[in-house]
Parts: sequence; C-alpha cells; structure tokens
Amino acid sequence: MTSIAERHKYILDNLAKNGFIKVIDIAKELDVTPVTIRKDLKYLEEKKLLYRTHGSASPINPLTSDIDVHEKEKLRKDEKKRIAIEASKLVEENDSIIIASGSTVHMFAEQITPISHLTVVTASLKTALLLNAINNIEVIQLGGIVRKNSFSVIGDYTSQFFEQITCSKLFLGVDGIDLEYGITNSNIEEAILNKKMIEASLRTIILADSSKFGRRGFGKICNLDRIDVIITDSGISKTMAQSIEEMGIELIIV
Repeated sequence: MTSIAERHKYILDNLAKNGFIKVIDIAKELDVTPVTIRKDLKYLEEKKLLYRTHGSASPINPLTSDIDVHEKEKLRKDEKKRIAIEASKLVEENDSIIIASGSTVHMFAEQITPISHLTVVTASLKTALLLNAINNIEVIQLGGIVRKNSFSVIGDYTSQFFEQITCSKLFLGVDGIDLEYGITNSNIEEAILNKKMIEASLRTIILADSSKFGRRGFGKICNLDRIDVIITDSGISKTMAQSIEEMGIELIIV
C-alpha cells in the first residue's frame, strides 16, 4: 500500500505528464479504491494543485472563458501558424469549404493560395474581407447578428443557411476538446452555429492548439465521433494523442 504522500506525488506526476487522469485508472495502478483516489483529488484541489471533473482531473481549470478574438490572436501565435500552414494543404482544386470564426482558422485563411476556383462560406467578417481580395476565391458571407467578441455572425438566420448547402470540408476552431464530453465553444450561439456547419460538411477538420485539450467551453458542439481530422501542435500529450487516434480520428501534429 502506498502512502498518502506517495499517492499525491503519483497523481501530480501523471497530470504533468499526460494532461489529465481518470480516477478508475489511477485506482487500478495504485491498487486502491476509487473512493480513496477521489479523496486524494479533493485534497489536492483544495490545495489548488488540480481541478476535479466527473471521474477525472486536470492540472488547469477545464472551463474556458469567452475571450475577445483580438486577445486570442496574441496567444500561441507560432503554434497557430504551423497548424494553419498544415491545414492549408488540405484545400483541394475546385473545393467548397466552410471557414468558421476564431483566431486559428483566420490564420488558416491567410495561408490559402488557390490554384483554381475555390468557394468559401464563412461567418467571419475578417476572413470574408481577407479572401475577397484574392483571385479565384468566391466568398459567401453569412448574414446575421454581428458578435463583437469574435467579429462574426450568429443567430437563426445564419444557421438556416446551412440547411440549403453541402460543402466538402469545414475548418473549425474550438475552445475545448474533452475526450468524454466532446468539442465545445465558450459561446452557446456559436456552438449551435458550428453544429449546423458540421451537418452541412462532408468532413470536419478541427484546428486547435494543444492548450485546448482537456478543456470545456460553455456550449457543446458535438461528440468527438463527428470529427474527422484534428490538427494540433506537439504540446499534446502522448496519452491524449493515443486516445484521439484510438477513436478513429486522423491526428496531425505539427
């Protein structure tokens, strides 16, 4: 039987290594009951060393906040650019794609250089203005209520458009990727719109830096089984990467 101090060290070491832990897994590894591990997690949370969720724990607060897009653009710029460059390689000749809102997908839009005709449907005003200046790109700007934090449109009118079209790919940025809960956005109306975008797309490609894993936003978009590809940076833990790939999702690490 391990001591309390040894259990606490084991838990924190695993969190640092993997980015998350499950109560059941740790209990088996240490040969103790799940009740014992839950007590350990409660104690460590009181010491502000981790955050508990249902049946698991993470080293950071798993709940995301709604940050202004201009602030997001300043975060993890190098990682986002690598992700954006890799994502741009997935745009094909005569493609029709949806580009959602967010700092990472806008950086992806900056990397697009179409050889032939490309149709882009977007909720982002910034992305529409950027791509409209490029030859061979036809931009369809969605209408709706302009959301100041993301400089994009939302609302029923925006969502209804996706009942009339089908696109080959959706390039989507998210605020949280949780193995059990799925992918999320910090704004419920954007999450609803993102869900409609997924339904109108043949493939859904998530562009998310590694800080988004193990986190949850306020609005749920969908479960991970609806996602085809995730492009992220090398900061993702090996355990998380393995779990994503075991779900049958193509994981591209840059």
